[in-house]
Amino acid sequence: MRIDCPLCGTRDRREFYYKGAAVALSRPAVDAGAQAWDDYVHLRENPAGRTRDLWQHEAGCGAWLVVTRDTVTHEIHEVALASTVKRGMDA
Repeated sequence: MRIDCPLCGTRDRREFYYKGAAVALSRPAVDAGAQAWDDYVHLRENPAGRTRDLWQHEAGCGAWLVVTRDTVTHEIHEVALASTVKRGMDA
């Protein structure tokens, strides 16, 4: 898979660090039970199809990117600097 970094151009995915889904997670209250914290730490969606993920160009410019890609076909639909993407990415 190749990712088009907006600052460096097209690079192999091995230059990038995958952070996870680009959605706002709801952090449990401090006094939430152990199950709520366990779910928060360990449970994530694993969808087949189009996703929006955070990646860092770790072996390049260091920029954080929001990558819209298809987890089935590995097609990348869009790459944007995370600093330019509006909050509420899960909307």
